[in-house]
This record gives sequence, structure tokens and C-alpha cells, in this order.
Amino acid sequence: MIRIFILFFVIISCKSSIEKNVSELNTKGMVFINGGEFLMGADNEMAMRDEYPQHLVKVNSFWMDESEVTVADFKKFVDATGYLTTAERSIDWDDLKQYLPLDTPKPHDSLLAPSSLVFNEIITDNLNDFSQWWSLKKNVNWKRPHGNDIDINLILNHPVTHVSWDDAVAYCKWIGKRLPTEAEFEYVSRAGKSNTLFTWGNEGVDEGKIKLNIWQGDFPSKNIVEDEYYYTSPVKSFEKNSYGLHDISGNVWEWCSDWYHSEYYSMISNQIADNPKGPNKSYDPSDPYSSKKVMRGGSFLCNESYCMGYRNSMRMKNTPDSSSQHVGFRTVLDID
Repeated sequence: MIRIFILFFVIISCKSSIEKNVSELNTKGMVFINGGEFLMGADNEMAMRDEYPQHLVKVNSFWMDESEVTVADFKKFVDATGYLTTAERSIDWDDLKQYLPLDTPKPHDSLLAPSSLVFNEIITDNLNDFSQWWSLKKNVNWKRPHGNDIDINLILNHPVTHVSWDDAVAYCKWIGKRLPTEAEFEYVSRAGKSNTLFTWGNEGVDEGKIKLNIWQGDFPSKNIVEDEYYYTSPVKSFEKNSYGLHDISGNVWEWCSDWYHSEYYSMISNQIADNPKGPNKSYDPSDPYSSKKVMRGGSFLCNESYCMGYRNSMRMKNTPDSSSQHVGFRTVLDID
């Protein structure tokens, strides 16, 4: 998505060494996940092309955060290391232009300032052009997720947002954990159930009690906020799934460790995929020159008429230097 705004973003590697925080290398706030085999991917009319074919996957046992990494969690990391997120760094034009056509003119310096993407309600019939409802805003970051001054103490229990994949990996290295693989994420989303659309089963999202934080109403023009949250909700605001995980669907998209490849499932479908870690390189036919990482779970902007990103098999992707208002992450810990 953010490659549309390529003139405004660039991968800038953090040059400071981030040490593993051994004292916090434990399973507090995590859920033990028994490994096993499951059918990954989709076989229904809602599925996108990259969700096919359905294939057999095996994952080992692991620990997973019961909820997304919060602002409070991320603040501990930043306070301990002085880390600056992608959204907090100015863009180095000399670095950026290496990824652009040779004749690309340098943008105004104001467009290279620290910034991130925020959502804006608009009235439109065209749901294919997502750039309509996203705008790049200066001084928006994990501490100021909506671009206005806010008491950070009011959002400490919300999932941290405006974190790129690079930022998430830096946090994982510090805490001594890692991002989940795409297979692990779908495994816990399905939570032991086969051929279900959602983590809670097949009941429609609008049937029964409110199950998750998504967009209610007409997207992207009017959110009627039936779930009480316009943006992110505090973690654990909704019922956990049968594996004991909160917000595995909705609230924020979550980074996975894998590169995204639209045909990856076809590459591994001829045998049981044993703990797949994703392809060696990325390929997105809609944006073939950008390398992207997988995101899973959907967000507060997902809607039944639009992306339905909260489906178990739904795949999303973005460049590892991208950050926005509706993307966060959680961590996992290997048994060995």
C-alpha cells in the first residue's frame, strides 16, 4: 500500500545495537499453543486468489502473546533503547532514490519529514482506490497515533500502531522473541476448527453479540461504532478465541515474519508443509517491484462490504518500511 507514497517513505536501518532483554524472556502474558496439522488456505467463494489452493500444513508447538503488543509494552522498549521508529525518522533522499527511476525529481524537503499514514472518512463509490482514504501526516507515530496531542497514558493498553515490520522485528530482538509465521497465525486463528470462516466459527459477524473491533456502517464514509470504538480498542476488550487469544481478528493488522508471494501456496501444496517460513522472495502481481511482508487478522477498518480481513484465511501485505494507523503486531516464543 505505502509504495503509492514511495516518495515519502524509505527503509532506514537503525544503526544502534539493540540488546536482547533477557530479564523479560519469559512466557508471562503468553498462551501455550500445541502444534499440529491443519488445512491452510480457503475453499469458499469469499476467498481471494492468493488464498488458494488449500494445503496441509504442520506447525510445531510455541508460545504466543495472548494479545497484541501494547503501547505500554513498546514504550518500555523505547525507554530502554532510545529506538526511533520508521515514522519518527526523516527520509534520506540519497537512500530513497536508489529505489526509484533515475529521472525521479527530489520532492520538497517537507515531504521527507517524519510521517505516517492516517485514515480519513470520505464519501466514494470506488472501493478499489484506497489512496482516497489515506493521507500522510507529519509527526504521527506510535505516541501520537491520530496526529493530535494525546495523553499517552490514555492509550497504554491499546495495541501499538504506526510500527513498521522493521520496528516490530527490532522490538522482538530486544524482548528475545520473534514474529509469528503466516502459518502459525492462521493455525491459531482457526483454533482447532476446520473449514471455518472466522476464528469464532461460521456465524456471521453481524449475528449475535459483537465479536471484534471492525468498521460498522458504510465504509469508508460512516462508522456507526456499534462496538464502541472508532479506532483501536484496548486489548482484551472482546472475548478470546478457543485457544485463549484476544484480538486475533480485528483491532489491528498484525505483521508476520514471512515474505508475501501470491503463488506461495501453489509452491508448497504437493506435500505436507512442515513449519513453513514463507518464500525466499516476495512477489505481488499488483505491485511487482515492491518486496512485501505478510500481515494477518484484519483491523478496525475492515468491513463486510470491503476487505473482510478478519477471515481466517485472508492475506494482506505491505512493504517492511510501511507504518500506519491500523497495523501492529504480537510476538511468539519457540519451545526450544
